[in-house]
Amino acid sequence: MLSTVWLAASWLSSQFLPAVPAGILGMFLVLAALWLGWLPLAWCKEGAIWLLAEMLLFFIPAVVAVIQYPEIVVSDGVRILVVIVVSTAIVMTVTSLVVERCYRWEIMFKRRSRSKTT
Repeated sequence: MLSTVWLAASWLSSQFLPAVPAGILGMFLVLAALWLGWLPLAWCKEGAIWLLAEMLLFFIPAVVAVIQYPEIVVSDGVRILVVIVVSTAIVMTVTSLVVERCYRWEIMFKRRSRSKTT
């Protein structure tokens, strides 16, 4: 299923939206399929559990780069560390704000639906 989404996003990106990366477009396609009920949430949940279990594999390229190019780490290590810390803080802050906003919207929609049914 995800391979089909990837192929469709890649094709759409190359044909109609070259400014939008296929990965971003694919993410929106999966989100739309989840929202419309075309893609069972259980499928995504199983994939997410597997990816989290294998997350260590995603860090292997970074470790290899550090081992291969120690002179870069020595000369620019402080700058790299600052970028990592600042970018992590920004990602965590923005993620928490988006989750909080979505949670509030969900509560608001549930309250509206309850008031309409009564």
